[in-house]
Amino acid sequence: MKIARSELEQLAEVKTFPNQTPYRSLSVHHVLELSRRPGLSGREIELSALENGIVPERYARNMRTFSLTDQATLLKAHAAVVGLGGLGGAVTEILARMGVGRLTLVDGDRFEDSNLNRQILSSIAQLGHSKAAAARQRVDQINPSVGCLGPAGFLTPENAPELLASCDVVVDCLDNLPARFMVEDACRRVGRPLVSAAVAGASGHVTTIFPEDRGLRLIYGEPQHLPLKGAETALGTVPFSVVFLAALECAEVAKIILKKGTPFRNKLLVADLTDGLIEVMNLT
Repeated sequence: MKIARSELEQLAEVKTFPNQTPYRSLSVHHVLELSRRPGLSGREIELSALENGIVPERYARNMRTFSLTDQATLLKAHAAVVGLGGLGGAVTEILARMGVGRLTLVDGDRFEDSNLNRQILSSIAQLGHSKAAAARQRVDQINPSVGCLGPAGFLTPENAPELLASCDVVVDCLDNLPARFMVEDACRRVGRPLVSAAVAGASGHVTTIFPEDRGLRLIYGEPQHLPLKGAETALGTVPFSVVFLAALECAEVAKIILKKGTPFRNKLLVADLTDGLIEVMNLT
């Protein structure tokens, strides 16, 4: 089922951006009402609006940085978020608000008390509950036009190719080194780019890895010689560095999906938020 252009035109309101440029807007209320019709999803309604020059109001402040075509491209895109703790929870939140149309959300873990300092999906009420279920619930609360997929458990070498093959980009939000290398290997096998970040204390780094790149080996060395965890075991993980690195990961996702800008490919952005230092290093 497809919504008629004439109906969208009738529902659209004329509004103005902060710089007083007029645009036609479709409200969240109208999207929700229309999506109750059989065979019609919020994502399809928003795509139809964009294709007809109408801005779904939830994305109005994306405009100017993103074009109507860019926003439609994001809605058609599919990203996987592997690990739904501190980084992954914030990444999921941002991608849903940005309007990435499909998210595969993967984590078999449950919330515990020590997550409450930094994991945006956690709350006292969620303690003991599934992180993946909380992520899907949060996305539905923020943007029900975004479809959520994903297993009940962890990503494994066996299920990774099937879960990641349909994605345009994969986001590594994991907290241990062997799992990072496993995800990188799976992305290489299915030919998908990987955005990877790590946080330790008030510092962290982010990079983007394409299937033909050496990737994580340029940062950590060979996987068989590595410990399970990195510097976060000694430095902890504070909330502001988690959100900062998650935002950088989402910026990389936007660059990859929209094919705009310069990803940190074969580069490593390193940030120390205590001293306010940010450096981009070449890895090759």
